[in-house]
Amino acid sequence: VQVEESGGGSVQAGGSLRLSCAASGYTYSSYCMAWFRQAPGKEREGVASIDSDDSIIYADSVKGRFTISKDHAKNTLYLQMNSLKPEDTAMYYCAAAGSSWCAPVIEANEYNYWGQGTQVTVSS
Repeated sequence: VQVEESGGGSVQAGGSLRLSCAASGYTYSSYCMAWFRQAPGKEREGVASIDSDDSIIYADSVKGRFTISKDHAKNTLYLQMNSLKPEDTAMYYCAAAGSSWCAPVIEANEYNYWGQGTQVTVSS
């Protein structure tokens, strides 16, 4: 299984970005998928998850601003990020679990496959 993120970049506060996550050897529709982020000097944080039934969980810090979604035909996971804030600056990672359902708390140890990350920088 290979997971690869894309779509990061630099934006000003209030702007938007859409991250994509493509995988080979893995069918997104059948498993729990998630986005994480890690800022320098901080622990990796779960941002959003989506399971095989499209049940979604968001971290409180991104509710109402970020949207996680899947394109089943393209086997691709997305993270639409709107109203970005400087505190959203981090490396963003896509992760895939070995189960069809997602744990109620988005924790890194629940996920088996990880991408290399894509950097998001938000300036004030």
